Amino acid sequence: MTASDLPLVLAGPILRRTTTQRLIFWLATREPARLRLELGGDDIPLQQYERDPDEPGYRLISAGDRLHYLLIDLTLDQPLPHDRWIPYRLALRVLNEPEASWQDWRDWAPDLCYPDKSSPGFVLPKRVGALLHGSCRKPHHPGADGLMQADQLLIRCLADERNESDTLPSWPSALVLTGDQIYADDVAGPMLAAIHALIPRLGLPVEILAGMDETGVTNAEALYDHPGNYYARETLLPKRKRNYALIEVLFGGVEKPIFTSDSAHNHLITLAEVLAMYLLAWSPTPWQDLDYEPPPSLNAASRELFDKEREAIDAFVADLPKVRRLFAHLPVAMIFDDHDVTDDWNLSREWEEVAYGHPFSHRIVGNALLAYLINQGWGNHPEAFDDALLDKVQQSLTSPGGEIHDACIDHLLRFDQWHYSWQTEPPLIVIDTRTHRWRSEVAARRPSGLMDWEALTDLQHTLRDLPAVLLVSPAPIFGVKLIETIQRIFTWFGHPLLVDAENWMAHRGAAHAILNIFRHRKTPDNFVVLSGDVHYSFVYDVELRGRTRGPDIWQICSSGVRNEFPPRLLAVLDHLNRWLYSPRSPLNWFTRRRHMRVIPRKPEGTPSGRRLLNGAGIGLVELDSNGVPWRIRELLADGRTIGFTRREDESRWD
Repeated sequence: MTASDLPLVLAGPILRRTTTQRLIFWLATREPARLRLELGGDDIPLQQYERDPDEPGYRLISAGDRLHYLLIDLTLDQPLPHDRWIPYRLALRVLNEPEASWQDWRDWAPDLCYPDKSSPGFVLPKRVGALLHGSCRKPHHPGADGLMQADQLLIRCLADERNESDTLPSWPSALVLTGDQIYADDVAGPMLAAIHALIPRLGLPVEILAGMDETGVTNAEALYDHPGNYYARETLLPKRKRNYALIEVLFGGVEKPIFTSDSAHNHLITLAEVLAMYLLAWSPTPWQDLDYEPPPSLNAASRELFDKEREAIDAFVADLPKVRRLFAHLPVAMIFDDHDVTDDWNLSREWEEVAYGHPFSHRIVGNALLAYLINQGWGNHPEAFDDALLDKVQQSLTSPGGEIHDACIDHLLRFDQWHYSWQTEPPLIVIDTRTHRWRSEVAARRPSGLMDWEALTDLQHTLRDLPAVLLVSPAPIFGVKLIETIQRIFTWFGHPLLVDAENWMAHRGAAHAILNIFRHRKTPDNFVVLSGDVHYSFVYDVELRGRTRGPDIWQICSSGVRNEFPPRLLAVLDHLNRWLYSPRSPLNWFTRRRHMRVIPRKPEGTPSGRRLLNGAGIGLVELDSNGVPWRIRELLADGRTIGFTRREDESRWD
């Protein structure tokens, strides 16, 4: 298939923030196009909108000859109804072709609809009765994709529109992706080959690279032709006095005995690579007739690994039509975590000094962040990205590697508006735990706090006087105490990178500040904390110790969507954690959460005593009218549904 034979829409539509009076969605197309959107029909008043690029509600960003992003933010003429199926029909017409006809979704995504529906659609629940959430979707993980279960759930909900089944939730208000939507630092050989095959098909410009003079790699083409391009990208790092730190910081060049992550040898580098990765992670269209055979330069061991990874990638690609369908029917909220950019991103002050102090690593981090803005960040909160910033983004895409590109990266590294709130009922408040770090002033290698004092103060003001809240923290606020203790021990010996020692309790100031927010008298009565990151799932009920009645807190972690923790290691850690840190254990008084009682729930159907659930899947939380979760389940990728139950004898005080 030639580039001109590709369907007009390469990826999307992805629904983003939606309200009764506003509709935000994202598409990637082969050509710039005029847009036509019809909303409603039957007994819902029909609304129709047509927009050209740069007209109100439509921003076009062009990344290459055949890659254009349509950022759509429409203010509606008439409010849409709550709790009703709202069909929509999206059509595009190529610009600058007078004879071009309108192409609707049947032309570029004929499998976009659910059974018995004549077009895509969505529902706007008046309050959040249910939502889906998860993190950590690694394409070459050898297992099924949790997003498939979310797609199947919508099929069942539509088939039972009268909601007569007590196992089905109300229509989910959102799909909340809490981090690691892509793995820029952990890329399979076949995925990298597909990226390199897609880049010329899309006509993406060649990026100039800096800081790699010793290797002779001065631009993207030289990188792709280099012998170390596959499974050996760490060899491209410049040989300098502190090279050990750069390898450790950026490419995971150390073994991690607990959270193994020695897998960054295909780390994405160029802007074109990250942009292509997003398309390949979200849509089946770019994969059509794409040749991603192993490069002839691979040695025998790398070729064997490539063939093994290709089996997982082929299975991943087979599921993408359903992923695209899911994204077209639910509002998708996203926030980055480390793998969206690079492993251990901003973990410590030393990490930042080393990574941002060299032009090569500075560019790698910046390219991932720029691609995040286009593909994820904008749709969360378009108001944060004004025309001046989007103009800088466009100029960077036109001349990657130039002065404007570097200036744009510098701006994004200082940007402080990645967090956002959606005014649902209860509100969805998504915090940024990566770029608002509370840096340690004691030692550069100590982990930074996940949010600094100013950001935590702003969060407290945002939460003030709310009765209930859905708080998204990519890393769990209340995590597994034994694992946090192990991380603390390694940090004490000066090796936080060995164990990914980033958790809310790792920094004294950040820990006290976030816990004080929960204890504040103006805090919400009900906190539902949604998290991911750790590659296993769990649910904790959290209570304040003492006479004063505090808020009800539920820490709900769903991870990963397509990833898992090493099973044997997790079983050992789970067992030891239950033994050492049960709710009645005196060891709890030596933790920073000693004034709170953390009660783990049991995943149904798991071995006796198990509290941590291992397995790819997607989380499903159902809430009552007060924002209290009355049912919490994990929809595992293997088809099982696991509920988290609280034992009655654990509900009493110590």
